[in-house]
Amino acid sequence: MDVALSSAGTAIAVFVLSCSLMLTAEPQTTEKKQLKLSPDSNNTTLPQAQTKAYPTIAVYKSVKSDGTALFSDRQPLNLPYQVVRFDCFACDPGSKVNWHTVPLYTRPFDQFIARAAAEHQLDPALIRAVIHAESSFRPSAISSKGAVGLMQLMPGTARQLGISDASVPEHNIAAGSRYLAQLLKQHNGELPLALAAYNAGSSNVRRYNGIPPFAETQAYVERVAILHKRYQRAG
Repeated sequence: MDVALSSAGTAIAVFVLSCSLMLTAEPQTTEKKQLKLSPDSNNTTLPQAQTKAYPTIAVYKSVKSDGTALFSDRQPLNLPYQVVRFDCFACDPGSKVNWHTVPLYTRPFDQFIARAAAEHQLDPALIRAVIHAESSFRPSAISSKGAVGLMQLMPGTARQLGISDASVPEHNIAAGSRYLAQLLKQHNGELPLALAAYNAGSSNVRRYNGIPPFAETQAYVERVAILHKRYQRAG
């Protein structure tokens, strides 16, 4: 589906296209958090995980030479484009990504990550692993639930952390790292619980007295742990 509009009709196009896509997606349950993006690779399985495949939604924005904005659910072939909405695979138990071999992002945003790690006493490899699992290092990523940017901050969380534009990489990494550090402190330094809280919320971690029995959250915790070790080895 392709939609071409002038700039005056852009907002309406996004609304209509989003509604159309949402109608084709499976309904989310109240206990599920937004899905997140990662590159595709080989299959990997998780023990005792539900293998239901979750729908993926993407909206691509490109601008034609005459200034007309084009929105499509197909990736443009001959125009520069921006992904303005997606659902992705980091929390999908049925994902075909092999997290042991998927290419790493060892260089992007290095200064911002190093600064946030020093300020909040975090392992830079952990911040990088969370960014990879959350957004696959795409600053413009917006989840179907509205989480924004590299570390996929919900607007309310971003405001509580003192940032107004979570799409700015420097601000997003600083705020997301601060939030992650708060969760680690709240859960006595137990990283799996902090990661589970980052994904599913601290209330669910308290409710289940541990990692919640959500297949998505269990997948997320396991995959971030894999990425964390790999980024540590990569230096």
